[in-house]
Amino acid sequence: MDLDKPPAPQPPEGCLVVALRLPVRIVVLVLVVPVRLAWDALVAAGRFLYATVMRPLGRALRWAGRALFVRPFVALWRWVLVPVGTALRWLGRVLVVAPLGWLHARLLTPLGHALCRAARGVVTCLLTPLGHALRWAARGVVTHLLAPFGRGLAWLARAAGALLAAVGIGVFTGAAWLVRYLLVVPARWLYAHVLSPVGRALLWVAEALVTGAGTVLYWTARVVFVLPALALWRWVLVPVGRVLAVVAREVADALGHAWRVAGHLSRVVGRALGTLFRWIFVEPARWVYRTVLTPVGHVVRDVVLRPAARAAREVGRVTRLTLAAARETLRETRRDVRRALFGEPRQPAEVDRREPPARDPRTLGSSTTVLTKD
Repeated sequence: MDLDKPPAPQPPEGCLVVALRLPVRIVVLVLVVPVRLAWDALVAAGRFLYATVMRPLGRALRWAGRALFVRPFVALWRWVLVPVGTALRWLGRVLVVAPLGWLHARLLTPLGHALCRAARGVVTCLLTPLGHALRWAARGVVTHLLAPFGRGLAWLARAAGALLAAVGIGVFTGAAWLVRYLLVVPARWLYAHVLSPVGRALLWVAEALVTGAGTVLYWTARVVFVLPALALWRWVLVPVGRVLAVVAREVADALGHAWRVAGHLSRVVGRALGTLFRWIFVEPARWVYRTVLTPVGHVVRDVVLRPAARAAREVGRVTRLTLAAARETLRETRRDVRRALFGEPRQPAEVDRREPPARDPRTLGSSTTVLTKD
């Protein structure tokens, strides 16, 4: 943003705006300040409750839910349901799937193949010759009996169809001639010389009536409804709307200004209350902590806690050494008992792997080069 650039000129404000601004802002400020103070107090209380009560409570509930529901269900799934499901799957595979597979592979498949071969043999030996004989007999019946009979019936049907077609054409021609000269020609003359002129006259009269009625209704509606509504909009609603818009804008500006002023007042009040709380409670508590509790705590730490911790560490070290000695003694006793019962363990035979002997390690006085080699 350019700081050297002068601010844009504000449009001139009317007397109504100037007269409404100050009273509206005073009234709105008086109404908004308690609301803002209550709002800031509720926000501070909510943040304090969230930080001191809700968050620890949520963590406790989450830990309790995990301990009471999640971990038991996980343990049930991992140590009960999964092993039981694995065992049931193994039992199903051993008791159901494997016997059914063996039954299908060793019994049903060979039996099905045998039945297929038997059915194929029956069809080949019995049904095929019978089918050939029936086909030869049907071909003879069709060729020597049904074909001549069908040809005769077709010739008779063709002749009857030709006769009926000739009769139908004659009847249709006569009927068409009668219909043309008894109905179509008179109807066409009546439409051309009577109905068309009468329809055109009626249409002209209807158009004239509709046009006149529409013009009358248009001017009647314009005079009765449109002009009063236009006057009401132009001379009443528009000025009232402008006044209400000015009032609404000023009220909105006053609300924003009052809300900001109330925020500053609320901040001042909150800081004053915080200062009083610090002077009344925090500073005395800090003084007591620094001057009384801290020296007492140091004395308790140096006199009681550190010697107790040192003694506990010594007891722990002695206990660890005792337990280590007991484990070593138990291990030696177990090794002696095993040696007395089963004898010495067999030692593995050494194997000559034909590996070259290890060279002497290099020292500061030796060298591996050709010129300086000893």
